[in-house]
Amino acid sequence: MARPDELHLLAAIEVDAFWALHDAGAVACEPTSLPIGVLRQSLETDLLFVAVDALDQPFGFLAGIAMADAVHIAEIDVIRHWQKKGVGRRLMQAVIEVVRTRGASGVTLTTDRHVSFNAPFYASLGFSILDESERSAELSRILEREVEHGAEPARRVAMALWF
Repeated sequence: MARPDELHLLAAIEVDAFWALHDAGAVACEPTSLPIGVLRQSLETDLLFVAVDALDQPFGFLAGIAMADAVHIAEIDVIRHWQKKGVGRRLMQAVIEVVRTRGASGVTLTTDRHVSFNAPFYASLGFSILDESERSAELSRILEREVEHGAEPARRVAMALWF
């Protein structure tokens, strides 16, 4: 779990990880980061997970948001130097276990359908792509906002892991 004093460090992780998505062709816009209020909300609900190195410095994080009966992954990022080492998988497994323990119905997220460390990665954890009729109104609004901020609509998908 994250500590309040780590919140200011997470934007740099998100921006660094952004460039991996950019290089993979998933985004063409400028990097942004989650508003501090979203991070605080995740922290206050024990849905902000941080991966730290041997010096206790964060290099990856996952921010979840409680939505209705599920938890939505607002963001998951690992700095490029630490990518492809199982960190993202461990962060996802941690949130999945917490959500299961809380008795929620599942975990949702939005992602790029083509990049190997996006939709195919989440599918390897048991997530399925939701078609329009399966998406909640909240998930549909999240996808719409992503497109408004420059995401390519044909590449974006909503996924869920239901328990």
